[in-house]
Amino acid sequence: MTIPVECYFVLSALLFFIGVFGFITRRNLVAMLICVELILNAVDINFAAFNRLLFAGSMEGMFMTLFSIGVSAAESAVAIAIIINVYRNFRSDSVDSIKNMKW
Repeated sequence: MTIPVECYFVLSALLFFIGVFGFITRRNLVAMLICVELILNAVDINFAAFNRLLFAGSMEGMFMTLFSIGVSAAESAVAIAIIINVYRNFRSDSVDSIKNMKW
């Protein structure tokens, strides 16, 4: 028994909106990074689901998903390095502490 593709789309939409809501409402840099990762995971699920729906025999969507996961990992590493540097300078991981950097 296979899971219908529509279930993947619903899951993807749910992850996307949870990520957007979390990104807008959180003030903690780490929580915002986690929300961005949720959004990127929703995109990955869409790549795989559309590949299965439109081109069942090919693997382009799966390769695009793997490429996107690699880019997400690199983005996370850079973001964590930036967050660590902000924490060392301001002793806070809040977005409000970064406002001091522009002056």
